[in-house]
Amino acid sequence: MTTKKFFGLLVGVTVAVCAATAHAQSYPTKPVKMIIPFSAGGPADVYARYLGQRLEKPLGQPVVIENRVGGGGVIGADAVAKSAPDGYTLLMMSNTHTINESLRPKQPYKLMTDLVPVSPVNYSDLLLVVYPGVPAKNLKELIALAKAKPGALNYASSGPGTPYHMAGELFKAMAGLDIVHVPHKESSGARTSVISGQVQMMFDAITVMEKQAEAGNVRAIATSGLTRSAVTPNLPTVSEAGVPGYEATIWLGVMAPAGTPKPIVDKLNAEIQKVIGLREVKEAWAKQGAFPMSMTPAEFTKYMAQDIEKWAKVVKLSGAKVD
Repeated sequence: MTTKKFFGLLVGVTVAVCAATAHAQSYPTKPVKMIIPFSAGGPADVYARYLGQRLEKPLGQPVVIENRVGGGGVIGADAVAKSAPDGYTLLMMSNTHTINESLRPKQPYKLMTDLVPVSPVNYSDLLLVVYPGVPAKNLKELIALAKAKPGALNYASSGPGTPYHMAGELFKAMAGLDIVHVPHKESSGARTSVISGQVQMMFDAITVMEKQAEAGNVRAIATSGLTRSAVTPNLPTVSEAGVPGYEATIWLGVMAPAGTPKPIVDKLNAEIQKVIGLREVKEAWAKQGAFPMSMTPAEFTKYMAQDIEKWAKVVKLSGAKVD
């Protein structure tokens, strides 16, 4: 390469970087759309709306929330993956999407190739609940009941590959049980099935299901973290109550189409981290059993890669498949 060509290339790169930086400084100049690939009322929907409202002031533009349900989170994620990489279409995703990388190998996009991690949002434990008519008051009794009646107990989820499904599969594998997965199109339908007694049990986000347990609509059996939840301090974890080492949580994050300029990704990360770092936000979420996750885009990328590996092992261990 001649000196003239080298400096020409260098100037071109410098101009491109400056243009991207200038674009990021003026971004956004129109409303930002955040797609939620899950139904209304679930954790992703609730926290996307919570976050969106609090981002409007620092961004200076409305954050429009759009639910695109279907395919275990695939339809909404694919829509974002195929959107313009300009920062105006974002995805509120969860570990459903890191699970899908091994559970749904034929999905129309590759998570870490077609999308870019922007920022994590929060994580929360799951709550194992049963229909009040189930004759089991604690985890040991539930395990004993399942072993006494192989294939008789069903557990609900909001669909294959969701954290609720994989929590059930992990429990099934680690406890050595024969329980049947009953997938639903959305989390609200799964909850209704358990509350009505059509399905006997379910792992659900503690941020949503704890209220149902408190109202007596379901019976809380255990939480899914390695330590007890501050929301239900008198309730044991699955690990301490009978399945040592068991752990399953749900976490949420924001992604953008691959190719979104780094200055825009960095700006979105900074604003999201400011919101979830606010004292009032932390206190409000803690009461619900949710906790902010503080990471840079690079740290979140590493976290997601590790989560994909983790759930690939669980999928293999459990033998879980998408019908």
